[in-house]
Amino acid sequence: KFPLCRMLTALVFILLSPGWVVAQIHTCSGCKNVLISARLCIPDVDECRTMPDACRGDMRCVNQNGGYLCIPRNLYNQPYRPDPIVPEPVYPDPSAGFPNSFLPSPPRSVEPSYPRVISTAQCILGYTLAEDGTCNDIDECETNSHHCNPTQVCINTAGGYTCSCTEGYWLLGGQCQDIDECRYGYCQQLCANVPGSYSCSCNPGFILNPDSRTCQDVDECADEPCSHGCLNTYGSYMCNCDEGFELASDGTTCIDLDECSFSEFLCQYRCVNIPGSYSCICPPGYYIYEDGRSCEDVNECDTGNNTCTTAQVCFNFQGSYTCLNPLQCNLPYIEVSDNQCMCSAENPACRDKPFTILYRHMDMSSGRSVPADIFQMQATTRYPGAFYIFQIKSGNDGREFYMRQTSNVSATLVLSRPIKGPKKVVLDLEMVTVNNVINFRGSSIIRLTIFVSEHPF
Repeated sequence: KFPLCRMLTALVFILLSPGWVVAQIHTCSGCKNVLISARLCIPDVDECRTMPDACRGDMRCVNQNGGYLCIPRNLYNQPYRPDPIVPEPVYPDPSAGFPNSFLPSPPRSVEPSYPRVISTAQCILGYTLAEDGTCNDIDECETNSHHCNPTQVCINTAGGYTCSCTEGYWLLGGQCQDIDECRYGYCQQLCANVPGSYSCSCNPGFILNPDSRTCQDVDECADEPCSHGCLNTYGSYMCNCDEGFELASDGTTCIDLDECSFSEFLCQYRCVNIPGSYSCICPPGYYIYEDGRSCEDVNECDTGNNTCTTAQVCFNFQGSYTCLNPLQCNLPYIEVSDNQCMCSAENPACRDKPFTILYRHMDMSSGRSVPADIFQMQATTRYPGAFYIFQIKSGNDGREFYMRQTSNVSATLVLSRPIKGPKKVVLDLEMVTVNNVINFRGSSIIRLTIFVSEHPF
């Protein structure tokens, strides 16, 4: 239904912002129609009317068969000058011979179907004629004849120019908008977007690598920030303290622990705090035992560190010592040994008096737990038909002691109440012998001197 048309392809240069766009227009030769996708020609479409923004800037749209042109307005407004009439040559009939000259044919009028652009310039658009007759490219960017908006950068090209954006920007809606590089994870840790670029930084404890993107750990321990020990960690560090110290609130310095304040049982006597540790001390008359906390009595009598004379006897007790004078028996008693006095039955003055007085000494810790068996008495001579009575005759004013008979011939002195030292207690422990067969009653005394120490050890 449609005449066949010979297909032609026209290239149309349309100047658009930001640069040149090449449009390829398919036209039909021999008909003023445009080829559509069904490869059929339909009447030409006037793009200059149907496309309001076909040409931009200082360009004017000129419709053509199957396309349009965008040309500068100043060039379009030049007065139209028709092409000069060129006579067509007339070829003679060969049969009639060849004349010496050709006769000109009558002129043919040419009527263009669209405005003709006639210019005396010999260079295409985007070039200028130089004095030597060559065409030189016009640098629209240097001459500021481009149409790039203020946010764009003009880049000169051969015969034209392009409008582009600087690094860090992209074209969006005809404007150069900043690219937020931080959205794409260019930085390992911290990223700060800046116009046209970005800046990477690191968290505390890290430094930026030479690539300005990645971070590496800082070994803070190299600067010795801790007063004692330092342990480097990823992005930070930890301070530790030697034994006997604790970390202060600032996290770097170490303060001494007062171990003595933790418990009153660290030392048997007294705890002394020292930097990083503690020390136990003992009162005079004691020394520190192998365990470092217990106190042991110093036996001044064995070490010779005493003031007793040669006539005296050194008696050691817990924490101290005493010098015992030689035994002196009061009349009517006479000395029978170095620790015993006797009153003879033949002496009338000894009637109703204990037959013998035996002197004994012992030591005891202050505050000793009760009840406690501390001394034992026993009859050394046994008489048939006799029995024995054991009792505390004197010295038990505070009733701290009592006698417990353990057999017919023995008894034990029991501490019933704690005694605080230092104190010296003298007890007369009496053993009464009773024999009803021979009607005999007599007694013997042990004079027991107890040295109570000042301390409970």
